[in-house]
Amino acid sequence: MTYKEEFIEFLIECNALKFGKFELKSGRIAPYFINTGMFDTGFKIKRLGIYYAKAIQEHFSDNFDGIYGPAYKGIPLCICTAMALSDMGLDKGYVFNRKEAKTYADKSLVVGMPLTTDSRLILVDDVITSGKAIRESLEILKSCDNPKVNGIVISVNRQEKGKTEKNALKEVEEILGIPIHSIVTITEIKEYLHNKEIDGKVILDDHMLSKIDTYLEEYGAI
Repeated sequence: MTYKEEFIEFLIECNALKFGKFELKSGRIAPYFINTGMFDTGFKIKRLGIYYAKAIQEHFSDNFDGIYGPAYKGIPLCICTAMALSDMGLDKGYVFNRKEAKTYADKSLVVGMPLTTDSRLILVDDVITSGKAIRESLEILKSCDNPKVNGIVISVNRQEKGKTEKNALKEVEEILGIPIHSIVTITEIKEYLHNKEIDGKVILDDHMLSKIDTYLEEYGAI
């Protein structure tokens, strides 16, 4: 089993991936929903870090110095990913931003590894929609000696249109000039789960697959 397949089963196991009818922030009514807030125990967040670490190693090898996580969701992500990388023989730093700068002692906008213009970071986040949070992070980093962000890794690429007909992630990628990768895509999820039994139950049957395909026909963008 590949780490991608393990991650898909992990999403199901944690109830972080659900199928049904869900209204998204965008107003779209989707037949699936991803809730990374379900990784709410030490065991789950430790495993989550492993999947981020494997995706980072696959796409960036050893060409980075640390993991950056935007507050707040990115804080546990950057820490558990750095820990998982260490277990894999890649001892890297981690850093995250403060929501509000301290007015005393250390007034730095970030917490963690020291940053320089030569620092190479991988930014980790749960999902990306408009890219607003990512742009805010890049502005913060500019004021912290402007380290280079080599890439971004998120959990799931929903492969949906953004403001144009393009894939939302590709839109953000082009605007920022930074490569964005996901642990898995919705296509990979569909292909792996279709009519597959997990713990004796079919998670994604023909009927639900049809609903997803119909939704992606309207909003999808590879």
